[in-house]
Amino acid sequence: MTSPVSASDHVTPRPAPPARQYAASRHAAWLGAAAIITDEVGRVLLVHPTYRKDDSWLLPGGVVEPGEHPHITCRREITEELGLDLPLSAVLAVHSFSPHHPDLQPATPCPGEVRFVFDGGTLTLGQVQAIRLPREELSEFAFLETRDAVQRLRPVDGQIMLAAYRARLGNTATAHLADGRHILGVPALDRHDVHVRYRPLWDSPLHRGPVPDRLPVQQAWAWCFVPDGRVVLVADPGPRGALPMLPGGTVEETDATPEGTLHREAAEEAQLTLADPVRLGWVLDETGKVYGSVGPNARLRLAARVTAVGPAAVDPTAGRPPARYTRPGSRPAGLGPTRRTASPARGGHRTRAVGPARRARRRHRGDPGGGDAAELTRTLPRLDSSRSMPL
Repeated sequence: MTSPVSASDHVTPRPAPPARQYAASRHAAWLGAAAIITDEVGRVLLVHPTYRKDDSWLLPGGVVEPGEHPHITCRREITEELGLDLPLSAVLAVHSFSPHHPDLQPATPCPGEVRFVFDGGTLTLGQVQAIRLPREELSEFAFLETRDAVQRLRPVDGQIMLAAYRARLGNTATAHLADGRHILGVPALDRHDVHVRYRPLWDSPLHRGPVPDRLPVQQAWAWCFVPDGRVVLVADPGPRGALPMLPGGTVEETDATPEGTLHREAAEEAQLTLADPVRLGWVLDETGKVYGSVGPNARLRLAARVTAVGPAAVDPTAGRPPARYTRPGSRPAGLGPTRRTASPARGGHRTRAVGPARRARRRHRGDPGGGDAAELTRTLPRLDSSRSMPL
């Protein structure tokens, strides 16, 4: 059977334009490449250029040269700017920049820019000490917590940095942004404005034995495991963002035991029902400064099973419901830097990843939010906050 013939079948194809004319008709835009590089406690590396009139800082990176691929550019710029040869493990963000964006310097003839942000990994102390800057181009570098880093970047650069950093922190898909805004849905860590921070107390060794009778226990928090091995985190939004933390808090006078503190705080913060809390060890707080300088005290670390998760509720201390997350518990120490563990039987300290520290607020609850972000390998979807979830 013959197919019917339509009028369009008799249209003469338009001849292709000459190659030069076609090339001239294509949209032109700059290409840039940058990297998220952190130190061992999760602070992001920024560099201070000498040529910016507004005194703003930048992520390491630069302009893609003709015929160059962005990942090649990024590695070249890291070598030129820092004197380091670093592998790149992932594309964390791709950003499209409008020609007339307000963050452009006045009179800058920019046709728009597409910027790739790569994961440059975590630097060891030796690598940090080996950094050498081209002084005619960069005056200094600094490792900053994300909340401080955004203050030194131009607004759009800060938005790009945070999206890329959180993509690495949560091991989520590449973030796609236009003029600093997500275009494919806002990931949970961005939606809740999650940041991380480092606390020096994390450098204290974890003691495995019982807490000495002379030391009062001022704080108790725990890794709370759901049946598939994930750990529950809570993030309380504040004026400068939300800090992820483990359930727990200050031992109150009404708590019969530190385990009682954990049960109470887990119910208040995350609506968790716990079973079988186990003491993992304790950390010495030599001053008790956040408790009014009470002197030496112990901060207890525990683990417990989650048997049920209730619907989200307002935390009586914070006055708002914190966000709840789960993440794989294969290495819960991803929430903090590697810490020394006191091991008298072995005659010294050994390395053991145990992670979290505390948050200084009225109840001084546990705060694992700011350690080695490279180790926080995956943040899973938020717990369903609309209904109870027996486990």
